[in-house]
This record gives sequence, structure tokens and C-alpha cells, in this order.
Amino acid sequence: MTMHGSSLFAPWRIDYIRSLHKEPTECFLCAAARAVDAEQRRAALVLWQSDHSIVLINRYPYANGHLLVAPRAHQAELSELDSAQLADLQIQTAAATTLLKRAVSAQGFNIGINLGRCAGAGVPGHLHQHVVPRWAGDTNFMAVVGEVHVVPEAIGRLYDELSRVRGELSPQA
Repeated sequence: MTMHGSSLFAPWRIDYIRSLHKEPTECFLCAAARAVDAEQRRAALVLWQSDHSIVLINRYPYANGHLLVAPRAHQAELSELDSAQLADLQIQTAAATTLLKRAVSAQGFNIGINLGRCAGAGVPGHLHQHVVPRWAGDTNFMAVVGEVHVVPEAIGRLYDELSRVRGELSPQA
């Protein structure tokens, strides 16, 4: 993304806009959960997986460091998850906040799940929790006036930094 005069360029955003008009051929969360090697995990932006959940960087973020925490199972409703899956979703969400506090100095978080398309779910068939880091003063005119979110760091660089800090927090991962 670059600024030029009074124009804001976010060329990655066109991929998201075009994807809204296409029926996905495959659930990107299920595909990410099947990533087995480091190259596949990086391409899918997968930071880590547990027995029941997957944690990845949102490719179309609301803010720098926006993560998704999803069950590995393709389920649309919280009531479809068993107690171990529900607990693990929250455990991994807590781990994601710890990582973001350390890696991007997050001072707060918006955490939530959109269930159903009318509630804003972009992938209504596979529930996922958004973990959006926040900082004092990070809301500015861009989001209020232009409905634009400024993401100040490239996703590849963010992936490298979060992976590095995750390794420091849990060397066995």
C-alpha cells in the first residue's frame, strides 16, 4: 500500500474484492489445516496448529496482526463442536493474544466470531474467531471517513516476525 497525493493504494485488496463474487472451490481454512510442510504453512499463513485448532494470519486484515483461530473441523456452528474443541479454540485464542502482545506490542484486542452470512461471516460454513490487535489511538479518519483500514506491515514480514516470536515463547512448537 502506498500513498500518492490524496490517493491510497492497497493493491492486495483487489484480490479480496474479486473473491467476493466467486463461489470458493474449497474452504481456505480446511486447506490451511492440511498444510504439512513449512512452505505450505507459510503460503497459507499458518502460524501453528493444535490437535483441534489452527491459527493463521488473516490475508485480508482489519489491522496489522489480525489473526484467525478456527477449529480444524469444518463446522459452521459452535453447537457442532465438542467440549475439547471449544476449549481449545479459547486456549489458542489466548495464545494468539500473548503472541501479539509480544510481537506487535498490542495494547488491546477485538475478539469475535461472525456466525452466518447475515452476521458478516465471510466463510459461513467454517466458524472462526477473529483476534484483532488494537493500540491506543489506532482509530483514525481512514476507518471513520473512508471505510479504509491502514495495515502498516506486509503480511510476509508479519509472518516472519510472529513465527520468530512464537518460537521464543514455545521453543517446542
